[in-house]
Amino acid sequence: MKRVLLTGAAGTLGKAMRRTLAGWAEELVLSDLVEITDLNPGESFKACDLADFDAVKTLVKGCDGIIHLGGQSIEGTFESILNGNLKGTYHIYEAARQHQVTRIFFASSNHVVGFHSRETRLDADSPMRPDSLYGVSKGFGELLARYYFEKFGIESALVRIGSCLPKPLDRRMLSTWLSEEDMADLVKCVFSVNRLACTVVYGASNNPWSWWDNRKANFLGWQPKDSSAQFETEVLSQDPLMDRDHPALLFQGGFFATAGHFEDDD
Repeated sequence: MKRVLLTGAAGTLGKAMRRTLAGWAEELVLSDLVEITDLNPGESFKACDLADFDAVKTLVKGCDGIIHLGGQSIEGTFESILNGNLKGTYHIYEAARQHQVTRIFFASSNHVVGFHSRETRLDADSPMRPDSLYGVSKGFGELLARYYFEKFGIESALVRIGSCLPKPLDRRMLSTWLSEEDMADLVKCVFSVNRLACTVVYGASNNPWSWWDNRKANFLGWQPKDSSAQFETEVLSQDPLMDRDHPALLFQGGFFATAGHFEDDD
């Protein structure tokens, strides 16, 4: 890759990708609302509000590919999610169309399918069952990506990221954990495969407790090397069993699925 745009570069996941993708592209263009000053060799920075289409068009121009991590990554009010996750994602795809960028890594979320039960094994054809307004916004992004593929040929990986952290923090994450290194390997696969189409990928490492089946994305050649199994003893000892009838245990989205509507007063 020559010039790749990384949106949301100042966030937790963006920082991890800067480290794990170092040297992969000739130039990694970092973008966020928050200024990044600790640039490494091969990195450049452009501040951008994803709600500003003209700014996004300038940002995307000259890029070979886009890793779209930008936007709000937690539940919030509709207004707080609107600009980054709805308008911002539309602006990224429309700017890509106008500048002939034909491949995008779209950071979707497991919360697109959070209302499926934990006993249900999901694959790429499982229906969306969002557990939050945040999950709805990621479902919008996936549908938008499908539209831009079918009509304009822009290929996307719709990566339903689980919990991308240095290690799993609780029992749920033993199922959803994605190591930062496995995430970086997935990025590389997405941009190296000959044909990508518009493909759903569940972003999780090789976890024995997994709820997700990626066989329909096997053509990517992505083989996660890490596993939550190495943390199992530690997590189980630190995170006590919940009552088996606790509502958060019913659904894959956990507490996202059981929280009230964010717009309601306390």
